Amino acid sequence: MSDVQSTTPLETINAPWNKQIEIQDIVYEGGLPALRIRIREGKRFTILDLDRDTAEHLGKSISNWVNAQDGD
Repeated sequence: MSDVQSTTPLETINAPWNKQIEIQDIVYEGGLPALRIRIREGKRFTILDLDRDTAEHLGKSISNWVNAQDGD
């Protein structure tokens, strides 16, 4: 994987069960942009770097789930 050229924090979300989600705009060397989702669970981290199409798909899936909860 290439080195990251720049990182810009976008948002930090405190989630249930003592988790923290950090969303960052990153740019790899060579100019490739990505959305980084970093999930912290205690001392453990999960990091997802998503391209534009994958981030858009994930966003729509999350939005669909949220909208489906409105019927509860």
